Amino acid sequence: MSVHTISAAEAIERLERFDAILDARSEAEYAEDHLPGAVNWPSLNDQERHEVGTIYKQVSPFEARKRGAALVAANIARHIEREVLDKGKDWQPLVYCWRGGKRSGSLALILGQIGFRVSVIEGGYKAFRSGVLAALPALAQRLDYRVVCGPTGAGKTRLLHALERAGAQVLDLEGLASHRSSVLGLIPGQPQPTQKAFDTLVWDRLRRFDPARPVFVESESRKVGNVAVPEALIERMRASDCLRLELADDQRVGLLLEEYDFFVRDPALFCQRLAVLAELRGKAVVQGWQDEVAAGRIENVVRELLFKHYDPGYAASIRRNFTRYEAAPVIAPRDRSVAAMEEVAAQLVRAA
Repeated sequence: MSVHTISAAEAIERLERFDAILDARSEAEYAEDHLPGAVNWPSLNDQERHEVGTIYKQVSPFEARKRGAALVAANIARHIEREVLDKGKDWQPLVYCWRGGKRSGSLALILGQIGFRVSVIEGGYKAFRSGVLAALPALAQRLDYRVVCGPTGAGKTRLLHALERAGAQVLDLEGLASHRSSVLGLIPGQPQPTQKAFDTLVWDRLRRFDPARPVFVESESRKVGNVAVPEALIERMRASDCLRLELADDQRVGLLLEEYDFFVRDPALFCQRLAVLAELRGKAVVQGWQDEVAAGRIENVVRELLFKHYDPGYAASIRRNFTRYEAAPVIAPRDRSVAAMEEVAAQLVRAA
């Protein structure tokens, strides 16, 4: 048998060296968060976990262990039939469960008996999660950020994408959060990650950056939709050098119509989302916007949203939260096009 227990710190250090990372927890646990690149091989699925837990509470731990053993054995057999039969003897997986106990131990035991060199995380996902939270502050502090500031519709995300294509280091927090960071920022069909999963995604990006090169990031607030940016990261961003992205008002309106085209294609969805602004802007104002949308005058509504809702508080907020904003150089693309953003991105990369 070739099963080795390793610490979470060692597992994190060696993540890229394993041939596979196997999460032995249930589907719901895996969906909440998991190690980067992990695949889900449940020793017990959600329904089976519930079944065994009920037997444990209502009958006895002994009966629960018997039923659990039968289910785990059957599940591991299916995983092996599906995924392992074509693997060579040099295949080296990393296995974990919630605390590095019976679920990962059972899977690791069988794989080790076959002859594979298997590593199991001591303390399981719980230890990994603790390691991520402990590492985030230092990872955030070691990097040199360039914070892209600009009002709604200025093209901050479009510029970040152009910078990434140009070879720059980019931390796209909205992309990681699956949200556009405004009251209307929910993206249809793209659920947000849990807070734990978002933390892991941010940690995974930060650990891969080269501290000798700048990292471009958007001037986010503390929350992106329902998830919070790690405190150490937001504080470091707010003390970093800024870039002031400016775009003509007509170009901003056009960009928003392009970026939020799902509202243009689905006016009913747009009206539904506008309803959340009633408390801030008043029911009469929001009803007027909804009537305009229903009449097909979506561009008019976008203009009013920009100039009456988003812009008024932007200037004060950005100056209050980003201490180096006043000294930020102005970046003014010729228009909102991808090509124009790529021109600006190339200049920024050369200057970095």
